[in-house]
Amino acid sequence: MSGGEVAGILVAVFWAILVSFLALVLVRLAQTLKATTKMVAEVSEQAVPLLADASATVRSAHTQLARVDAIAADVQEVTANASALSSTVSSAFGGPLVKVAAFGYGVRRAIGKKGEPEPERTVLFGRTLPGARRGGRRNRRSKD
Repeated sequence: MSGGEVAGILVAVFWAILVSFLALVLVRLAQTLKATTKMVAEVSEQAVPLLADASATVRSAHTQLARVDAIAADVQEVTANASALSSTVSSAFGGPLVKVAAFGYGVRRAIGKKGEPEPERTVLFGRTLPGARRGGRRNRRSKD
């Protein structure tokens, strides 16, 4: 055998090893692609019902939000009506109630002072000034 024939045999063996290695890689790649295809099919089978459920949930939420919007509008209207009613009642009964309370206070005060002596009055330039109130202000300098 000559050197060229030995080199040819070595190249042929090298190519045989390389082709075997590439064949092994292609077989593994085919197995990986089969597994990936199977997994994608399973995910698709599970995703379609989930998407249908999500779509139904979104439709239900939209319906509920429309109801909440209507309820909020009604609450706003009721609040405005209550505010108007409050101001109406305040203007209608506020003045008379204040007058009745003032009258009651005056009556209580008159009944309470019935037994007390008349306070001294001071005349100053033609005007009569009332006496000091009961329990009036104290002088800051006095120490009681």
